[in-house]
Amino acid sequence: MPSALQDAAPRGVALEIAVQDVAGARVAAAGGADRIELCAALAGTGGLTPSAGMVAAVADALRGTGVGVHVLVRPRAGGFVFAADEVDVQVRDVRAVLDAGADGVVVGAMTADGEVDAAALAALVAAADGAEVTFHRAIDQVPDPVAVLDVLAPVGVRRVLTSGGAARAGEALDVLAALAARGRELGVQIMAGGGVRVDDVPALVGAGVQGVHLSAKRTVAADGGPGGGGAGGYDVTDPEVVAATRTALDAALAAASDAGAGA
Repeated sequence: MPSALQDAAPRGVALEIAVQDVAGARVAAAGGADRIELCAALAGTGGLTPSAGMVAAVADALRGTGVGVHVLVRPRAGGFVFAADEVDVQVRDVRAVLDAGADGVVVGAMTADGEVDAAALAALVAAADGAEVTFHRAIDQVPDPVAVLDVLAPVGVRRVLTSGGAARAGEALDVLAALAARGRELGVQIMAGGGVRVDDVPALVGAGVQGVHLSAKRTVAADGGPGGGGAGGYDVTDPEVVAATRTALDAALAAASDAGAGA
């Protein structure tokens, strides 16, 4: 199993791009991403576990670039309340994707009462065996996400992906700021994600988050016919969106640095 990358971005706020394939990973790296989240079926489901073969291919493609490869482990669409068999599958998948070359995993599990499933999460963190663990947007279902950080930190979660409970991260700046402040106290990074647009970046940086996450995708038309999913096409990672986000993030960080120097 590879050792976990310490991927806090040298610039201060990491840019993470959600991708679904090797081409998307290369686009993200070339455009200035610090980290990728690799998943499958992003548009239709919000993301599922990619194959071990895909993980290995992406890890090979990005080897030596310094870009972290973090893999979503989620066995199905729908909610995050998992049966014992589903937790077992995820534990196996965590081990498999790390063995295939991932630097970290993105996981989450809830109880029927709307709380973090601490037992399932502990099993997933144990399976990661020291690799970085991100808790995904299942946190956006809880009424008090700031309090949940006190549950996640002791288990070993290093990072949380969240929109602050809103449909779009840019609409929950106060919540994100509170999460970021508490996260710094606990050693948990807060990464803003969910409907992020390029013009949201300055405000997200201003809220104090340690990462910005988006899919940066565009749709390619392709008719799969009756047996291939119809004419909906498929998503690819857009290099222009990645580059624009990198530029916006660098500009926001520079502005914040200048403001701090002048204070």
